[in-house]
Amino acid sequence: MHREPLLYRQLILLLWLAWGAYWIVSAAGAKATVRRESLGSRLMTIVPLLVGSALLGWHAASGGWLGVRLWAPSLTASSIGVAALAAGMAFAVWARVHLGRNWSGQVTVKQGHELIRSGPYAFVRHPIYTGLILAVLGTAIAMGTVAAALGTLIIAASFVLKLRREEVFMRETFPGEYQRYSARVPALIPFSRPRRSAPR
Repeated sequence: MHREPLLYRQLILLLWLAWGAYWIVSAAGAKATVRRESLGSRLMTIVPLLVGSALLGWHAASGGWLGVRLWAPSLTASSIGVAALAAGMAFAVWARVHLGRNWSGQVTVKQGHELIRSGPYAFVRHPIYTGLILAVLGTAIAMGTVAAALGTLIIAASFVLKLRREEVFMRETFPGEYQRYSARVPALIPFSRPRRSAPR
């Protein structure tokens, strides 16, 4: 392996470790939870995320079809990947800071929950997921393997399923208000046409 892609791999690992540490520390001080998803619903998010993360970190040298490269290691792919990773993390952190004490790692409704519509939430309804999907995609670009591509798809799908459960909670917590918000702002892709899901 060329020295440059190896250094980029190390940088990617450091960025993810730094993001994880921030995410854990920033969880302190969140508002009390008054409603949360079931354990079964929670596992439907956690299990795919674990599987996807394991695939994302799958090394090409591990062999098998998962280790097959979609493109050769290069400085260009590594640079694009790290840039996307950093941009995605920055967007997710911006959203996390803007959400403040309303944040939760689970699908919940907090005591005194607020419907945030400013900052990154003016561009997408779920900016943390938007940022993390971009970060995961950037990681996959730098890795360049079948495993990384498959892991990205699994992680993105798990976020889409989770946001749908969140939107059920939000429509019930903010009747009418959330529907109007979702009619103006897209779920994940900034500047795309909003797509409202049918009420449940």
